[in-house]
Amino acid sequence: MPVEINVGQPVISINHGSTFMVMDLNGEVAPDSEHGLFAKDTRFVSYYAIFANGQPWARLTSTATTYFSARVYLTNPQFATEGGDVAAGTLALVLTRTINDGVTERLEITNHSQRPVRFNLEIAMRSDFADLFEVRWHRFVRRGRMETRWDADATELTTTYDNRDFHRACHYRIQHYASHPHYANGRITFEIQLAPGAVWNTCADYILVEGEIAHRPAHRCDQDPAGSAMVELQQRWEATATRLTSSNEDVYRLYRQSIEDMGALRLYDHDFAPDVWIPAAGVPWFVTVFGRDSLIVSLQNMMVHPGFALGALKKLAELQATAIDDERDAQPGKIAHEIRYGELAHFHRIPHTPYYGTHDATPLFLITLHEAWKWMGDVELLRTYRDVALRCLEWIDRYGDLDGDGFQEHQSRSSQGYENQGWKDAEDAIVYEDGRQVHQPKALCEFQGYVFDAWMRMAEVFEALGEPQRAAALRRKAAELQRRFEAAFWCEEAGIYALALDPNKRPSAAVASNAGHVLWSGIASPERAARVVRRFTEPDMWSGWGIRTLSARNPAYNPTSYHTGSVWPHDNGIIALGFRRYGHAAAAAALARDVFDAAAHFSAYRLPELYCGFPRSPGSFPVLYLGANVPQAWAAGSVFHFLQAILGLRADAPNHSLALDPALPDWLPDLTLHALEVGRARVDIRFWRTRSGDTEWEVIGGDTGLTVARHPWGPWQVES
Repeated sequence: MPVEINVGQPVISINHGSTFMVMDLNGEVAPDSEHGLFAKDTRFVSYYAIFANGQPWARLTSTATTYFSARVYLTNPQFATEGGDVAAGTLALVLTRTINDGVTERLEITNHSQRPVRFNLEIAMRSDFADLFEVRWHRFVRRGRMETRWDADATELTTTYDNRDFHRACHYRIQHYASHPHYANGRITFEIQLAPGAVWNTCADYILVEGEIAHRPAHRCDQDPAGSAMVELQQRWEATATRLTSSNEDVYRLYRQSIEDMGALRLYDHDFAPDVWIPAAGVPWFVTVFGRDSLIVSLQNMMVHPGFALGALKKLAELQATAIDDERDAQPGKIAHEIRYGELAHFHRIPHTPYYGTHDATPLFLITLHEAWKWMGDVELLRTYRDVALRCLEWIDRYGDLDGDGFQEHQSRSSQGYENQGWKDAEDAIVYEDGRQVHQPKALCEFQGYVFDAWMRMAEVFEALGEPQRAAALRRKAAELQRRFEAAFWCEEAGIYALALDPNKRPSAAVASNAGHVLWSGIASPERAARVVRRFTEPDMWSGWGIRTLSARNPAYNPTSYHTGSVWPHDNGIIALGFRRYGHAAAAAALARDVFDAAAHFSAYRLPELYCGFPRSPGSFPVLYLGANVPQAWAAGSVFHFLQAILGLRADAPNHSLALDPALPDWLPDLTLHALEVGRARVDIRFWRTRSGDTEWEVIGGDTGLTVARHPWGPWQVES
């Protein structure tokens, strides 16, 4: 039998809302690391270690039992006491942590020896209240004032941080203890006496104070969290989401894990209603609202639950820029990129209050609005966001096109602005074919596709709103953009659309995955789309675990980089939709299989934000990118895009219909979607592959008022 390889980070991460904890496999927080207990972009615990008479415990095993809870099994090394040596492996320590606003911790020690033991259990803990960006950058600036106090009567260790009006505090409150704790030299000490077979335990709460708000654990450590409100909300999400069954166990498990991860990232502070919410982009670095990420995740989830988009649309509409603010790269009508709440944002040391340095979130807002309407069928949604949409359209015309040449370019005006403002926002992400960097202003190819798609979609929206003249004008603009795009961006020798136009309007012929987003948008001609598909299937782009962000032939290629040779699941999901849109079903399914195979190697079938672009070969496995966010929302959501591509699903809820064009590959012989929601209808659809290789389907349950029909997908048809 083949050896099962399980790839994962050597850490345990648990999270709930905007609070998360990253610890090593022993349950400890190493000093001078990126580990810690974080809430609202501040690290409240920067060091945690546990000892028996000064000796560290040895790990037996550990895991996250749910997304919000972890358990660590430890045993003792040999250590000396006044009563003699305690033999190694005779004491068992179980450490359990649960996040629910605050954090609850339970310690339980059992004496498995045949003699009584007496020793000191010591907990060392520190808080640095570092801003999340400082932790990520490994660059700390000491500010403000910290104080640590031990209240012996309340058995509570409190560390406070104050910098002018910025206040944070971490309370470690011990309760239900069998022996009274003491505090000295930075350590809490319990004097423990255990008879043979006896058990000692204690509980502690982490109370995290943010200004005047105290985040307290919502349940006691001796309570089962299974009945808590957060579990009920997660169960409601999973019950509402489209279910999937298949004889392919890997696909089934991956789908289930992706549904769970989506709910695990829910930002409860931004809930508008039980069914109107928004996920964090990812743990640990992106536990906040992101414009681009939230919108792409909403698009991914249409087949899972179309109402998922409501939270993103509502929150991002609230944050839409109303004025020019160069330091935040904001202009009227622009959709936000990222908002932060830590000390650096509080004192405007960073522009994330929110920061608007993303070019693509504004057209993606329009695309998401249209797609939500197509899946939900509610014209009131369009009326609600009509004015927001008009401001987005005005921003595209007035500020998105910097020089009036008809193309979308970006250039940061902020002193801390991002060099690249597409989804590949690393500083070195956009290069020429010779590996040199393309400088601002730059017109990325996908920007043009997104705007084309947004204009075509909004034409349908304005027709539904009874504004045909506005709709016709948008279609004319889209047709002109498509014509000019083909002329300016196609690179004949490279056989691909240019990655970007530079400040002199010279195209970069670098072969990169961005061209796949062009196919997804529908702006490409069918003939050239076919050439892009062929180019992507060459081994310098197709790693065997998915398509790389940049060709391995480019001098800037690095398989371990963030954006110049790595593989991103969400990027590949969008590319698969682009392949399928132009009729390349086999290529879309092959790409899905590569990423699904990669997922089967990762711990718990949980797709990371990205992984390295090393080529697949016999005996190889996907290599996790160092520092990847896990879980990550659009990585989890990529699974839904792949399935949508394989099944050819497109909803038209306003006309009570669902189009599909299934093409199951041989590795996915059957699949059933349960309670797929289109408008007010819910249907169960079974798909299966015949012996001849064709795919058949039937509606096996649900609302018969929905018309379900086979209909091929294709690019937008624009006026000549």
